[in-house]
Amino acid sequence: MASKSYANILDLDPDKLLDIPQTPRALPRVLTMPGIIAGVDENDVDSDKTSSGCRERKIIVANMLPLHIQRDPDTLKLTFSFDEDSLLWQLKDGFSAESEVVYIGSLKVEVDATEQEEVAQKLLEEYNCVPTFLPQDLHKKYYGGFCKHQLWPLFHYMLPMCPDHTDRFDRVLWKAYVSANKIFADKVMEVANPDDDYIWVHDYHLMILPTFLRNRCNLVKLGFFLHSPFPSSEIYRTLPVRDEILKGLLNCDLIGFHTFDYARHFLSCCSRMMGLDYESKRGHIGLDYFGRTVYIKILPVGIHMGRLESVLKLPITLRKVKEIAKRFKGKKIIVGVDDMDIFKGLSLKLLAFEYLLQTYPLLRGKLVLIQIVNPARSTGKDVQEAKKETYLILNRINEAYGSPDYQPVVIIDRPVARYEKSAYYSMADCCIVNAVRDGMNLVPYKYIVCRQHSPYFDERTGGEEPPHTSMLVVSEFVGCSPSLSGAIRVNPWDIESVAVAINSAIVMKEPEKQLRHAKHYQYVSSHTVAYWARSFMQDLERSSKDHYNKRCWGIGFGLGFRVVSLSPGFRKLSPDYIVSAYKRSKRRAIFLDYDGTLVPHSNIVKTPSPELITILNTLSDDPKNTVFIVSGRGKSTLSEWLAPCERLGLAAEHGYFIRWSKALGWQPGLMGVDHKWKEIAEPLMELYREATDGSTIENKDSGLVWHHQDADPDFGSCQAKELVVHLENVLANEPALVKRGRHIVEVKPQGVSKGLVTEKILSVMIEKGERPDFVTCIGDDRSDEDMFESLTNMVSNTPEIFACTVGRKPSKAKYYLDDTVDVVRLLSGLANASDPKPSNNLPRFQVAFDAVF
Repeated sequence: MASKSYANILDLDPDKLLDIPQTPRALPRVLTMPGIIAGVDENDVDSDKTSSGCRERKIIVANMLPLHIQRDPDTLKLTFSFDEDSLLWQLKDGFSAESEVVYIGSLKVEVDATEQEEVAQKLLEEYNCVPTFLPQDLHKKYYGGFCKHQLWPLFHYMLPMCPDHTDRFDRVLWKAYVSANKIFADKVMEVANPDDDYIWVHDYHLMILPTFLRNRCNLVKLGFFLHSPFPSSEIYRTLPVRDEILKGLLNCDLIGFHTFDYARHFLSCCSRMMGLDYESKRGHIGLDYFGRTVYIKILPVGIHMGRLESVLKLPITLRKVKEIAKRFKGKKIIVGVDDMDIFKGLSLKLLAFEYLLQTYPLLRGKLVLIQIVNPARSTGKDVQEAKKETYLILNRINEAYGSPDYQPVVIIDRPVARYEKSAYYSMADCCIVNAVRDGMNLVPYKYIVCRQHSPYFDERTGGEEPPHTSMLVVSEFVGCSPSLSGAIRVNPWDIESVAVAINSAIVMKEPEKQLRHAKHYQYVSSHTVAYWARSFMQDLERSSKDHYNKRCWGIGFGLGFRVVSLSPGFRKLSPDYIVSAYKRSKRRAIFLDYDGTLVPHSNIVKTPSPELITILNTLSDDPKNTVFIVSGRGKSTLSEWLAPCERLGLAAEHGYFIRWSKALGWQPGLMGVDHKWKEIAEPLMELYREATDGSTIENKDSGLVWHHQDADPDFGSCQAKELVVHLENVLANEPALVKRGRHIVEVKPQGVSKGLVTEKILSVMIEKGERPDFVTCIGDDRSDEDMFESLTNMVSNTPEIFACTVGRKPSKAKYYLDDTVDVVRLLSGLANASDPKPSNNLPRFQVAFDAVF
């Protein structure tokens, strides 16, 4: 069932939704070359000169700008500096020195309306940053409401089953989310030059921003990276605005995920909700979405090596390392660094540590867990409950196993400087990340680098290269887990197994620790944040390079907007144009599909209307015309439905049977066809039918069709792929063709297709010396593409060829019509220009056709 949505919300002003004040004035566009502003009127600027002189620009859009902000106590003015620990700031190292990076996002403090213009100008000129200035009420509902209390829990697999645990969907908060995304879009378009700039949107806060941007400019070069998990389709489909968000992401050229699991869940949603299939194209996963290929990128983010190494070299870091070494002398150190968050698994980690001390008494007094707790990113009942439970278990462990000079668990619940965290990483024998669900988590990466460049060991070895070791216990539900093949992976919910894993990490022999560490360090040091950013941008450039090779149309309203991308020569077929060519011609061939072309797929009753019967009779009664219905339907069905059309030619089951007129019987399109392969294929299809609930088998005279449109989309698709391989193997030496279509697997004799029967009919006409000078072919699905291709090859020198598909979509046809109504209207125009002369004579090509077949 379609979810309720605000389909026209795109066209609403934000202030109509939440009384949002507008920013003082539009920000100036960023200069792309001295004295020239990108995006001004084309008449004022020489576009060729501008394009050749501008720097390559990357526009990074995220919820927050990568800035530290303070207010000067003397002047009361806001002061800014780049946050060098921010991923957004660090990713610029992956771009070339010639690239200009522009940041768009919100500030971490509220700026008074009287200061906004001055602040915006300062940030643009000195930091290349463009602030969005969301009103406080809007920001609270957008970020603190919809993002943190609805999207964040859902993407971490928490459903609002009970109001006490998470907030249920609130459409007021959704409106705020839409309004905020629209404000972001306004700011992007103020500074962007869509023809040249690459726009990279980050994270779940801005998932419908691509729809707004694509609506403003159909050819915008747009990428998106999701830093959180993407839930399975069973979870995601509970979101009332699921369609709007999914369509928003599909308006990108490239969508990035940390792991294949997250990408697989997204692709499953696209398949189940929108019927989109994906395929691997030269190693890249792509979704065909209205003629555009939306590519999927799978690459976990990395860390900034230089930044971390520089912190390790600070004198204050070495002093802290010595202090830790002295305090915990003779003890094994386990370190954990987590937010106070219900998804980080803090209480589960402590329970596992408690079980460890219970089970392995010899470790008491020799093992200490140092847990650094980062400040919570959100507030609420869940966070308070998590904190209360954490301290309850902590106190219980220390009371049971501690002593005056030994504390098993040391918790640091305060803001901790980077140098101090680095010191603890350097001294820890093991690092544990026990989150029950986390998008990425870079703590293990930082731990590995700190162990490699520990100032403590460097000093003790006199500058010589020491043997480096590190051990990781990592939850299998964390995004970094797949990339750390040497880590001990655990299920955080299995407390006993986690305890065993910690013990294994502590007692593991040094040579194995060294090998695991070396493997991890090689990966972390090569897959840095710069590598990640460079790789993503290279793929974005590749994904959008064909923008100007196609024609684009924007269709749909509101958040359902999307772009149809088609070949440059593809255009709508004008009735006046084709009627004019029709009148000039002396010999005509007309080929028409039935379902979806003459009668809509949505019709329950598929029989032709009286109007359509009249049109077909008029066309087929004209002696200049040869008119055929070429359909996949059976001969009995076509005979019954089109019985009033005496002279209309019929090709059933894709040309396996053919009839030149009602007066003549059906003839096989192929003579001497051997169907023994059916005895092999049918039992095999039956096995898959029994194993796949919802699937059916259609036994046609020409072949067999296995349908799976009513089966589970993922399972049906998987079974179809396997069935194709299985059938191809067992029918390798048989005269049969295995073909996969939309929700079907078909086996039919070789030499049967709409394209082949069209070629044979045209061959007869040419052989009799009546080469058509007017050929029209209209169809709507994949099987009709064979006809379009055959026409191009067969009668390429014919003056007038009109290959036309129904619906604006990628096709081998040169023309399109919007729907069946347009098709009937066009055929009516041709009928009005015809000169029907009914005759009782047999079709003059019958004898020649018999010879060919």
